[in-house]
Amino acid sequence: MTKLLEWLFGVSLIGVAWGLVTFDLLDLRLPPVYQEVAWPMPVYLLVAFGCYSLATVGYRVATFNDCEDAAKELQAQIQEAKEDLRKKGLKM
Repeated sequence: MTKLLEWLFGVSLIGVAWGLVTFDLLDLRLPPVYQEVAWPMPVYLLVAFGCYSLATVGYRVATFNDCEDAAKELQAQIQEAKEDLRKKGLKM
C-alpha cells in the first residue's frame, strides 16, 4: 500500500468517525458534550498536521548531508559542457 493510500485511508476513517459522532447517524444517544467536542476536531487535526509537517521539514533541513563528491563531479560536468559548447561556437 502506498503512503498516499495509507493517509487517505486514515483520513477517511477519522472522517467517518467524526461524522458518526457529530451528526449522531447511528442513534448512539451520546451526550451533547461529545458533539460539542467533536465539532471543531477537524480544525484541531489540521493544525496538528501542519505542526507535524513543519517539524518534519525543519528536522530534515537541519540534518541534511552535504555531498561534496557529487558537487565536485557536477562542477566538472558543467565545465566540460561549457567547453564543449565553446568548441561548437556558442558564445557566452
